Amino acid sequence: MNVGLVAHDSKKKLMQNFCIAYRGILCKHNLYATGTTGRLIEEVANLSIHKYLAGHLGGSQQLGAQIEHNQIDMVIFLRDPLTPKSHEPDVDTVVRLCDTYNIPLATNLATAELLIKALDRGDLEWREMYR
Repeated sequence: MNVGLVAHDSKKKLMQNFCIAYRGILCKHNLYATGTTGRLIEEVANLSIHKYLAGHLGGSQQLGAQIEHNQIDMVIFLRDPLTPKSHEPDVDTVVRLCDTYNIPLATNLATAELLIKALDRGDLEWREMYR
């Protein structure tokens, strides 16, 4: 499965901790992340991640293009709804594309944990028929 990982600046540490905790599951899948998020995850979790550009430099658009071409099976976008910044990845675009193309999306830690456990159980194998 192809998993997209994105985090707003204030949630990057949370994303790192999430990836450390679920490294055993994530290492079995293809991981894609915006530039800074991907680099920070690689530094602490020893996971191989395909890194896009930084979110504000087009990384969010690169993720969006993969979603549009049915090349992403699940997205974890840990966002900060209280202090969004104009230079951070645009959550609305990613959410809209996931809704349009029927891609499971987590925007907070609770939902991310549910999705990662579902991924481990094989509950997302239905995505295979879309390809």
